[in-house]
Amino acid sequence: MPGIDECLLEAMALPGARGAALVDWSSGLALGTAGDSPVGDHETTAAETAELARAAAEYESFAQAGPDAAAGAAADRAQPVEDVIVTTRSGYHVLRFVETSFDSSVFLHLWLDRTEGNLALARHRLRALAEGLVLR
Repeated sequence: MPGIDECLLEAMALPGARGAALVDWSSGLALGTAGDSPVGDHETTAAETAELARAAAEYESFAQAGPDAAAGAAADRAQPVEDVIVTTRSGYHVLRFVETSFDSSVFLHLWLDRTEGNLALARHRLRALAEGLVLR
């Protein structure tokens, strides 16, 4: 099971990866970074993406509805949002929430070049990385 640095290095191995970070959305702080930042500063990017992640995680509009919502206590602890994707003219930003045994407010942020990146592959790989991540 990879730790933060190994996880980010694996994310950076994806085609078109320009930058990656593990961010705490409750504080807006980067717990680890790799590669470049879209604005040249990883801390600014972490704070800005944290706002987006916080909105997706906390707003009722994105909460689970339907049969999955009635699945019991396990569903209550699970993050209702799996990932958030923002598409820009030059790239993709994928925010993948990391579920942990404690009250988690952590997500992986991957910045992909739009011409070289593969969004489907990135989502699939980030899911696996988030599931295997060991927060030390």
